[in-house]
Amino acid sequence: MEHSSGVGVLDKAALVLSAVEHGPAGLGELVARTGLTRATAHRLASALETHRLLARDAAGRFVPGPRLAAGSPAALPWEMLDAAGRVLTALRDDTGESTQLYVRRGPVRVCVAAAERSAGLRDTVPVGAALPMTAGSGAQVLLAFTDSTDSTDSAGATGPGLPAHTTFTAEALARVRRRGWAESVGERETGLASVSAPVFGPAGVVAAISLSGPVERLTRSPGRRHGAVVVAAARQLSSQAGPVMTQPGPRVTVNDTDAPSHAEGGVAGHFT
Repeated sequence: MEHSSGVGVLDKAALVLSAVEHGPAGLGELVARTGLTRATAHRLASALETHRLLARDAAGRFVPGPRLAAGSPAALPWEMLDAAGRVLTALRDDTGESTQLYVRRGPVRVCVAAAERSAGLRDTVPVGAALPMTAGSGAQVLLAFTDSTDSTDSAGATGPGLPAHTTFTAEALARVRRRGWAESVGERETGLASVSAPVFGPAGVVAAISLSGPVERLTRSPGRRHGAVVVAAARQLSSQAGPVMTQPGPRVTVNDTDAPSHAEGGVAGHFT
């Protein structure tokens, strides 16, 4: 054992947590990586899953859980994290598309909760997956509603405060702030589209809630189809944190010329 605290059960639990940092692990892989017996590894992994320190991916393997993945500079309130699964599941069921919750960790955004479409073509993003802050509607939202970005990421940026090599511009982020949601088509992966909206905590934006799927279903204007319902889900999740910080500048609203109409479904909403 690399480090020993003298508290055996904690040291063994730490071994299990360290094992999944190297990638998703089935029970057999946990045993191989930790040196624990199969019974002990299963018991500890199951207990850590109960406390949301571990989770399972689509293949049933253990991965970092939402309480670990949410350990970003703007940590998610526990009440918000606890409600994320319900909100994402409701959004998935309402739209028929996969849904995710992302937090920023420097140059990447980490998926801390997800609800996948059960069948057909879908975008699968497992909990714990790290995606770049240079592409996708989730990245746009996390950048657009953050007062400043990590200065170490800005060399070669396409605009003030943007990470290098982004697929979007500062002007695009200004539009995201005006309408309250972001959309992307083929930014992160060819044939994939997404819509995202900001989730606010007491001190500002803490996460981005996203909906993603193939362009064939979401169309090349996914925000018009799903922007309102994604914003409504983000509002619902934001409410779990109690009173949220009033955002400076324009109202965060979906009621502008880029917004989805009532005829296209969803409930229009706004943040202030």
